[in-house]
Amino acid sequence: MKELIENIQSTIESFQTDANLQVESGNKAAGTRARKSSLALEKLLKEFRKVSVAESKK
Repeated sequence: MKELIENIQSTIESFQTDANLQVESGNKAAGTRARKSSLALEKLLKEFRKVSVAESKK
C-alpha cells in the first residue's frame, strides 16, 4: 500500500510538471506526456481503491 501511494505521488508530480510546461510554454511534447501520466494515474487510483477496500474489510 505504501509503495502504491509513493507511485501515485510521483505520477502526480510528473503530471503537474508536464502540464505546466504545456500551459506556460506551449510545449506539445509535454502535453503528450501529461496525457499519458493522467491515464497512468487513473489506473493507479483504481488500484488504490481496490487495495483500500480490501484493507478496510480485514
